[in-house]
Amino acid sequence: MKKNLSYIDSVHRDGTIWNLGVMMLLIAFPIAVAVIFGASPDWGALVMGLISTAPMYWAVGVIETVTFVPMLGAGGSYLSFVTGNISNLKLPCAINALEQNQVSASSEEGEIISTIAIATSSIVTTIIIIIGVICIVPLTPILEAPILEPAFAQMLPALFGGLGVAFVSKNWKIAVAPVVLMLILFIFVPALNAGTVGIMVPVSVLFTIGVSRILYKKGVL
Repeated sequence: MKKNLSYIDSVHRDGTIWNLGVMMLLIAFPIAVAVIFGASPDWGALVMGLISTAPMYWAVGVIETVTFVPMLGAGGSYLSFVTGNISNLKLPCAINALEQNQVSASSEEGEIISTIAIATSSIVTTIIIIIGVICIVPLTPILEAPILEPAFAQMLPALFGGLGVAFVSKNWKIAVAPVVLMLILFIFVPALNAGTVGIMVPVSVLFTIGVSRILYKKGVL
């Protein structure tokens, strides 16, 4: 007799299948291109490149798994790691949906809400990209107009500024430590730039958790 899986067990089963499937598709594409066009990489250069860059991505992968999964839930994590752009898009959407419904990501209700929020975010993003691809040619003269250049330069700061105010206002005592740490690092460590954001977000999360625990133990929170 076939045993009925619980919701969370079915999430792990389907998530594992889909993640492995996507991984194989991602690997299959460069292999297919190499076979079709008879091209192959310089294996020596490829290995040297992997030696210098792969450890960083392994570390980021471990850190993101530890920090993001408790906030996204199982279903949301499987979906987010496939669709990408977690810290900039998927995580804020999931957290906002959980807070609006006053549930935890570890609960079954939170699992469902987080997954729906991330799925909706992925669908909306895909639709916007499709519209952008279709409209990019006729809109290019307008978008490249000098008068709009200052506005486009401030889009990301405006977006994250709005998100930051929303989160900081809920508990400013927790927000002070990571904000001060990131300001110090990005001001006094020239090597840090926009390309290192993917690493610094998990680092900031772990730092914030540590500081929050200390403040909680001291009765500040």
